[in-house]
Amino acid sequence: MPEYGPGSDDLPGPEPAEQAAFWCEVNARRWREAERQERRGGLAVCDDDPLKLHYAWSLARIGMVSEPHWQAEVAAHRAAVAAGRLGFADLVLVSVPAEGELRRRRDTDPGRRRRNFDLHVRLIEPLRQWYQAVERVGAAHVWWELPAAGLPDELPRPRDNRCDAGAFDDVLAALPSLP
Repeated sequence: MPEYGPGSDDLPGPEPAEQAAFWCEVNARRWREAERQERRGGLAVCDDDPLKLHYAWSLARIGMVSEPHWQAEVAAHRAAVAAGRLGFADLVLVSVPAEGELRRRRDTDPGRRRRNFDLHVRLIEPLRQWYQAVERVGAAHVWWELPAAGLPDELPRPRDNRCDAGAFDDVLAALPSLP
């Protein structure tokens, strides 16, 4: 399932609560589609974590999102998790190449657009911290390298507690403090 890309006519308003509600709904739609895909075929593979709160937290961690914005994201996403509209993936594959490798890839692939490249480079460490917290509290299985031969036949079993607000709270508590 591809990552969501907003069109120019469906962007949220400027207020943190509007933005949080918009992105939470986008993520909830992707979660529902992943659940449908899993029911049909036994496995759903998403480009990026459907919960995707890591992005808002990473932006807050580097000072690009205000505390009120971050709190609005937390409130919207926690409510969705508690209601079963969003949850933690069973398995998250995280690839965090070194900055030099990312720059090399960008420079040798001129056909691919890399919007906000420098911003995304700054998000490397917060992304790693987010998924370390997810892994530490057991909210999802985290693999830190992409399997060279693709997904193996044996994958972690589906989790019973994907939509666990307690796990959501535990992940947030395990994160480093925001600046």
